[in-house]
Amino acid sequence: MECCLGVEFGSTRIKAVSIDKTHAVVSTGDHTWASKYENGVWTYSLDAIWGGLKDALSHLEHREDIVAMGLSAMMHGYLAFDKDWNLLVPFRTWQNTMTGQAAAELSELFHFNIPQRWSIAHLYQAVLNDEPHIAKLAHITTLAGYVHYMLTGENIVGVGEGSGIFPLDYAALDYDAKLLDKFDALIANRHLPWTVRELLPDIRLAGQSAGTLTAEGAARLDGLLPVGVRFAPPEGDAETGMVATNAVAPRTGNVSAGTSIFSMVVLERPLEKVYPEVGVVATPGGKPVAMVHCSNCTSDMNRWVAVMKEAFALFGEAPGDGEVFTKLYQLALSGAPDCGGLTVCNYLTGESVPHLDEGRPMIVRGTDADFTLANFMRAQLYSTMVTLSIGMKLMEDEHIRIDSLTGHGGLFKTPVVGQRLLAAALETPITVMDTAENGGPWGMALLAAYMMYGGKQTLEDYLAENVFSGVHSTTLAPERADVAGFRAYRKRYEALLAVERKAIEAL
Repeated sequence: MECCLGVEFGSTRIKAVSIDKTHAVVSTGDHTWASKYENGVWTYSLDAIWGGLKDALSHLEHREDIVAMGLSAMMHGYLAFDKDWNLLVPFRTWQNTMTGQAAAELSELFHFNIPQRWSIAHLYQAVLNDEPHIAKLAHITTLAGYVHYMLTGENIVGVGEGSGIFPLDYAALDYDAKLLDKFDALIANRHLPWTVRELLPDIRLAGQSAGTLTAEGAARLDGLLPVGVRFAPPEGDAETGMVATNAVAPRTGNVSAGTSIFSMVVLERPLEKVYPEVGVVATPGGKPVAMVHCSNCTSDMNRWVAVMKEAFALFGEAPGDGEVFTKLYQLALSGAPDCGGLTVCNYLTGESVPHLDEGRPMIVRGTDADFTLANFMRAQLYSTMVTLSIGMKLMEDEHIRIDSLTGHGGLFKTPVVGQRLLAAALETPITVMDTAENGGPWGMALLAAYMMYGGKQTLEDYLAENVFSGVHSTTLAPERADVAGFRAYRKRYEALLAVERKAIEAL
């Protein structure tokens, strides 16, 4: 039996998924981890990266049958190395909001939106700050790119992952040469011993080979995988989510909802305007994608549910997480479409769409609000998706056509609820597939399988004809009452953002 493996370094879990030639899951393994806030930086240590990867792999069955694999990880961020691949500063993850000046200056210079989390924003901010490590730089890459290099010796990323490092030329399917020159001219007076292109990993497309597991790489994994396993180009978690939901063709898209929430819509043509709230990235095959990323989704709601479980425990044994979430989600559907006047801001951290560097979670209600548990839970669920709806509305003038929008992630584990409310929030039908719970690691395994067995098929055709042709899915169209209720909620929420800003100043 030949198996293909996908490994994804998520924000809270490292997960490994192996599949057979029918693309069915054979075995899974995972490791729970969390970023740490150290010296003003959200980071993961190198020891945590390698220890977590080995733990996840150790739970896999039939590892000896793995012939191909790929690595995926949370997109963006900054890993800086010298010529011998020694880490120069702690890994700066996508969660950091320390690059505001750099992102703004590069966006203006490039006439292309550079979000704070992008690798080039981190690099330029380090230059602006005159950080000592800049003169020693030889390589910058992402988490997926770093692990890939250490296992294969190939300094490569997939085109989707590369699109979050530096803007792409979508005709050449490589970094934009004119913008590379602009960046070098911008920092010429610093007299640094490198050009930006010399620092960046090379780019490969889906289906292309990106190296094999070396003897040194296998030793780093304590022999958990055999030498010679072929590697697909490493990708970002946004791209593997697109693969896992068959959303890689123009006019398709997906919404990933868990710790963060983001939408990815594959474009028929590049955006006409520059939107500070919208990133333009790429599918693993190189198609342009409009990405609206929101840092806050279910985290604050999860904490409220944990408090409720504490209350339940006072009266005896508390029910399990699955039962609690299911009951509360289902109850939310019986709440008023506008949440009875309750408004929840769920910002535990800063948020790019409203341009906030910090967050202060809060609940606000008028004296005449109908404060019930059903309305409270509906407001909590609305809070997970309202910022995304604000971000996507900004692109209305682009007249982007979407034939299908597929949801995946923890928000959709309870059937119907998240799907129905998101349909109202985005005012478009939402599809959820039976394979949705497989997620990004499965998507990365599919990319490894495409490299092995795709032949001359495009990625779009390979997924449509070989993977998803028999997958069952459900689609829910927005209900009129839900849409009207959510619009009322969003109007209150947009007004609440003024209070959120004052809370950040005062508290």
